Amino acid sequence: MRRLACMLALMLGWMLVATPAVLAANGGGAAPGSSIQILQSFGNQDEGGVLDIPVKRRHEVLFWMGLALLVLVLATGGLGIAMGVFGKEVFVWHMLLAGLTMTLAVAHAIVSLVWFWPYK
Repeated sequence: MRRLACMLALMLGWMLVATPAVLAANGGGAAPGSSIQILQSFGNQDEGGVLDIPVKRRHEVLFWMGLALLVLVLATGGLGIAMGVFGKEVFVWHMLLAGLTMTLAVAHAIVSLVWFWPYK
């Protein structure tokens, strides 16, 4: 275990030392203002081929995702209580539901940001 920690520390140190040298050799990274041009190019794209989903349908999709998320959170908590209080052997199911809960939570957050940011 100690050997693994030493190797990871060595790799991290090498990356911290090598990264500035590589950037300096490549001309210091990106040209100033290029990031602004990249962001503007995304804003100037035409909307052709984009699937237009009505706002009501978007709300329905997010509602059902949220409902499934609530059920998963309650089930995960229930399994956690069953393990901690009653001594049941449901650790694998608890962790499986916790992983599904986190995956759905991230998907719910991403979908809501993509569809409703900045409050369209």
